[in-house]
Amino acid sequence: MPKTFDLIVFDWDGTLMDSAAAIASAIRAAARDLGLEPPSDAQARHVIGLGLQDALAQALPQLEPHRYAEISERYRYHYLSQDRDLSLFTGIAELLAELSGAGHMLAVATGKSRLGLNRALEASGVGGFFQGTRCADECFSKPHPQMLEELMAEFGTRSEATLMIGDTTHDLQMARNAGVAALAVSYGAHPRRTLEAESPLLCADTVVDLAAWLRTNG
Repeated sequence: MPKTFDLIVFDWDGTLMDSAAAIASAIRAAARDLGLEPPSDAQARHVIGLGLQDALAQALPQLEPHRYAEISERYRYHYLSQDRDLSLFTGIAELLAELSGAGHMLAVATGKSRLGLNRALEASGVGGFFQGTRCADECFSKPHPQMLEELMAEFGTRSEATLMIGDTTHDLQMARNAGVAALAVSYGAHPRRTLEAESPLLCADTVVDLAAWLRTNG
């Protein structure tokens, strides 16, 4: 069957990497380090996918801007203390290999920094599957469409031949802003009901469900 989507763009945290709980925990711990009331787990999960400064500003609106650098340092400390224990969701490496083998171009659009994504790609062993990546410290943060627009321009793909896959409303809104179709996964940071409100093509509850849809429709 001919491919529907030439370019498939994945979010990283909560979509490929099982890291949403670690990120939320690190945000909450960083707030406590600064003597602030930590956000709830749901509030911390809601900002996953944004650039770090945007995420911390939303999760901790009481934080004064001159303390952003301080809390960012504490966040990184707590996240990196868990980083080596994180892994890809079961079945993701096989799915990426299958999609790559079928001729799809694969890319990542993430709220991680370039340093953080490069470290994650190397540690996970799947970096070779991706032809392009964009990070929040080199583009506007989601839901701005810049990451997708740059990837489409880099590979010469049309918006109707591009698919975004993510676990947050930030991913789905970015896709809509770029005129790109989107799939949601409910096993990451945002709950199914929140994702469904953005009208993705599918809200997959498991990697198995995601893979089955892509085999038929991708």
